[in-house]
Amino acid sequence: MADFRKKKLGDLLKETGIITELQIVEALSMKKQDGKLGDLLVDQGYITEKQLLDALEIQLKLESVSLYQYPIDMSVVELISKDFARSKLLLPIKKEHNRLIVAMNDPLDFYAIEELEFSTGYAVRPVIATRDDLLQTINRLYDSKEVNIEYVEGEDAPAVRIFNQLLETGVSLRASDIHLDQTERQVSVRYRVDGLLRNERPLPKTLMNALVARIKIIAGLNVTETRLPQDGRISTTVLGKRVNLRVATLPTVFGEKIVLRILDMSNMFRKVEDIGLEKDILADYRELIAQPSGLILLTGPTGSGKTSTLYGSINELNHPESNIITIEDPVEYQLEGINQVQVNTQIGLTFATGLRSVLRQDPNIIMVGEIRDKETAENSVRAALTGHLVFSTLHTNSAIEAIPRLLDMGIEPYLIVSALSGVVAQRLVKTICKDCADTREATPVEREIFERRNQTIDTITFGRGCDVCRHTGYRGRMAIHELIVITEEVRQLMMNQASIQEIKQHIKQQGVRFLVDDGLIKVKAGKTTLEEVLRVASINE
Repeated sequence: MADFRKKKLGDLLKETGIITELQIVEALSMKKQDGKLGDLLVDQGYITEKQLLDALEIQLKLESVSLYQYPIDMSVVELISKDFARSKLLLPIKKEHNRLIVAMNDPLDFYAIEELEFSTGYAVRPVIATRDDLLQTINRLYDSKEVNIEYVEGEDAPAVRIFNQLLETGVSLRASDIHLDQTERQVSVRYRVDGLLRNERPLPKTLMNALVARIKIIAGLNVTETRLPQDGRISTTVLGKRVNLRVATLPTVFGEKIVLRILDMSNMFRKVEDIGLEKDILADYRELIAQPSGLILLTGPTGSGKTSTLYGSINELNHPESNIITIEDPVEYQLEGINQVQVNTQIGLTFATGLRSVLRQDPNIIMVGEIRDKETAENSVRAALTGHLVFSTLHTNSAIEAIPRLLDMGIEPYLIVSALSGVVAQRLVKTICKDCADTREATPVEREIFERRNQTIDTITFGRGCDVCRHTGYRGRMAIHELIVITEEVRQLMMNQASIQEIKQHIKQQGVRFLVDDGLIKVKAGKTTLEEVLRVASINE
C-alpha cells in the first residue's frame, strides 16, 4: 500500500498551515454519521474546496484533473456501477497498461481504493477532482448510457429511471428549475443554475409520453388532459436531501412542456439573519417585524427570493403563543407550527376570500403570498389596521414604488398611511466563486461609480473561473436589499400628498440605502461583482 494511504486528512491540512487543530475539533463535533472531514471543513467555511484539493495535491504529490472536458474512456467507466461511483465519489477515467486512473474526491479513502482494485483486478492510481465535478460527470455519463435503453411497451421502468436521473442532476447542479421542452424530433433538457439556463443532453422523443405520464401521476395531475396547463407538487428525497417539487405543464405545438421547480428544504431560510441583510438593516428589520401590527411588504420581480425572505421572517416570529396563518399560491415550503392555506381559484378560494376567512381564525400574524388586486389589498390593509401583523409581496421595481402601486389599486391614501409599516425591495445577484476569487486594482470608471454613491473602492474581487464553478467565476446567489421604514415624517409627507420623488429624496437624506448602495457594499466586501449589481439595480436611483 502506498505511503499516502497511511496519512490522515486532518494531519495533512495542519501540515499546510491552512487550518488549526481547534477548527478540526469544532468541525468533527458537528460530524454526522456518514460525514467526511473535508466536506465538513468546506461546509463550515474553514477552507474552500480549492484549498482542500491544493493541499492534497501538494502533500500527496497527486495530479488534479478537470472532468468538465476530459476525454473519459467509457469502457473503464462501465467497470463500476453508478451507485458505487456516486457513494464513493470516484470515477475511473482511463487505463494505462495494467493501472486504472481513478478521479477521486477523497484520495485518502483507501477502503474504496482496495474495493475498486479487488472488483476490477487493476491497480488504482488516484487523481483528484472536485465533488461537484465528479457528481455532475457521474450523472451525465451514466444517464446518457441508461437513456439509450429501448422503451418496451407497457414498461415504465425507463421513465422512472430517467425522472430520477433528472432530479439527481438538478440537485447536484444546485438548479432551481428543470425545463423539459419538446421539439419536433427530441426533448431539450435545461437546468436553471444561478439564474441562468444551461443545456444538458437531449432525451429521445419516444420516451417523453411515458415520462410526462410518470410526472403527472406522482404530482397528482390528470394524465389524460393534454390540452390545458396543469400545476401540481411532489415531495421526495433526492441524494439524501428532502426536496419539494412544483410541477407546471404547458401544451405547446410539439407536445407538453414541463417545468419542475426544485425547492430544497435544507436551503430554506430558518432565521432572519440567514436572509443576508447587512447588520444595520438587519437591526432595523428585526425592530420592524417585532411590532404587534402593521403591513410589511416585500417587492421585486419573480424569482428575486421574496418568498424565502417571508418564510425567514415568519419563522423568526413562530412561537407557541402566536397564531400564524399564511395564504399562498402555491404553498412552497411546509412550515411546522404554522397554518398554511393553498389558494384554489377553481373553487373560489382566492387571496381575497381566503384572507376574509383567516381573519375569523383569531390570527396574530398573517402572510398573504401576493397582493394582486384591489380586494386583496383592501383586506390586507384593514387587517393591519385591526391589530394584525401582515406580510405580503408586490411586483414593483423599488421599495418606494409600493406606495403608488397601492394607490393605483384604489386604496385610499389615509388607509395606506395608517397601515403601512415598512417596505423591503430585494434582488438576487450571483456570488463570486470562493475557489477562484482573485483581486485587481479598480479602474477609474469603477471608482467613479462608487464615488457617485458616496463610497470608495481600491480593489475589485472577481472569479477567474475554475472546475468548481464550471469556469464561470460565480457560484451561488445572494440577495441585495433596500429597506424603507415608514416613519412619522414619511407619513406626514404622504398625508400632504408629496410626490414619490419628494418622499424618495427625504428618505435618502435620512441615510436610507437603496438597492445599488447595498450591492456596492457587497462588491467592496468581495462577495459579488459590479456587473452583477448593475444588472439588477440602477446607479441613478
